[in-house]
Amino acid sequence: MTSTIKVNNVQNTAAGKNIIKEVGNTVTIGASGDTVALASGASQTGFGQTYSAVAWDTTAKTTTVTGVAGVGYFINTAGGAITANLPAGTAGDVIAFADYAATWQTNNVTVVPNGSEKIGSENANATLNTEGQSVTFVYVDSTQGWINVMDSTSNVRGAPPFIVATGGTPSTCGDYKIHTFTGPGTFCVSEAGTPVGSTQLDYLVVAGAGGGAVRSPGNANGGGGGGGFRFSSETFTTPACAPANPIKAPTGLTASISAYPIVVGGGGAAISPPPASGSVQGNPGSNSVFSTITSTAGGGGGAGGGPGVGQNGGSGGGSGGGGARAAGSGNTPPVSPSQGMDGGANPGTSPDGQAGGGGGAIAVGSDATPSANGAGGAGGGLPTAFGSIGVPCGSFRYFSGGGGAGNKDGVSRQPGGAGGGGAGGQPGSEAAAGTANSGGAGGGGSSSGSGGPSGAGGSGIVVIRYKFQ
Repeated sequence: MTSTIKVNNVQNTAAGKNIIKEVGNTVTIGASGDTVALASGASQTGFGQTYSAVAWDTTAKTTTVTGVAGVGYFINTAGGAITANLPAGTAGDVIAFADYAATWQTNNVTVVPNGSEKIGSENANATLNTEGQSVTFVYVDSTQGWINVMDSTSNVRGAPPFIVATGGTPSTCGDYKIHTFTGPGTFCVSEAGTPVGSTQLDYLVVAGAGGGAVRSPGNANGGGGGGGFRFSSETFTTPACAPANPIKAPTGLTASISAYPIVVGGGGAAISPPPASGSVQGNPGSNSVFSTITSTAGGGGGAGGGPGVGQNGGSGGGSGGGGARAAGSGNTPPVSPSQGMDGGANPGTSPDGQAGGGGGAIAVGSDATPSANGAGGAGGGLPTAFGSIGVPCGSFRYFSGGGGAGNKDGVSRQPGGAGGGGAGGQPGSEAAAGTANSGGAGGGGSSSGSGGPSGAGGSGIVVIRYKFQ
């Protein structure tokens, strides 16, 4: 390269560009588009330094940092706490630190001054313990030492617009992901979504159902109550004809980055016939839980003659025969919308040996009459937005049907309600169990002859749905 030295500029003659040019008291180095750089090992003086003038070392530090003035460090404490040692300071020196993995709130950074120097007027360590924090220090003088001139506590990070989660048995339905839990587990949300995408979780939480009662021989036995039935429909629209519409929650839950324990309630156990003239009330089921949503176990059926009152629960158990006996109450404890209905009662009209059916999610169990036992109440029917679980009936999948009452002498047993409810027992046909993972209740045992066992309640289920793309 050849150069021409003129009075007021240095020019590259081949390219015709100025290298240095002076106009008045202004000196311009380089031409438009050029890069002006110091040679390796060279240094500058007289240009000054601003608080943000650091050269960032982009290799994340996972061990002790020995700082150099003029450098910024990304410190990764994902594996544990780290110490950052400040250099000996000269007035105007700058050093900076930034949280690489957004973990300083868990594993801190300890900033240590050099010897007797100070950080903000104190010869003591400073602690950086805020998620996503970044700090810049300037060395001022021996009185104050290093002073923090810029401190960002905003954890500004990109976030996917949709929820990202794991757990249970996953499946998809269009743009929606479904996680099905038929037993205990954990629903883990690693990304909570954003308002421009989706932050909402819809849920179906069904509790374990109650079992039927037994008596041998004697009055008829009540069917168990269906497991509590709770669902939301923010990410889908239930058809107007959907049987579960009256008890839907219109809004779901807002996702947060968390591990949600999932509890799936078991059904109440079946009971074998007791000794002659004995009566045993049906066993209740167990609760199901997801986040703030608890569905209550279905109540057990009432036994004929003895403990004939149906148990309270998500849906109530049906009463036993042998006099005026109350049914178990549903939606106990109360939630809104309701999680279930009452069982059927025995009004005590002579002859009064018949039993009531267990309550279902959307229908009361049938009362006993002088000539008939009560059928189980119907459960809630949903479209396939929550997948292919539940008991199919027409175009819907049903849950939480009540159990039917068992027979007595010539009075026939009764069927369970839609949604997995088991039929009552009769000679030659034992009481039916509720369908597993439907929250359907067990039927009451037969009281004819030597009697028969009651039906067990069906286990519950938890299903979570959200938009994932």
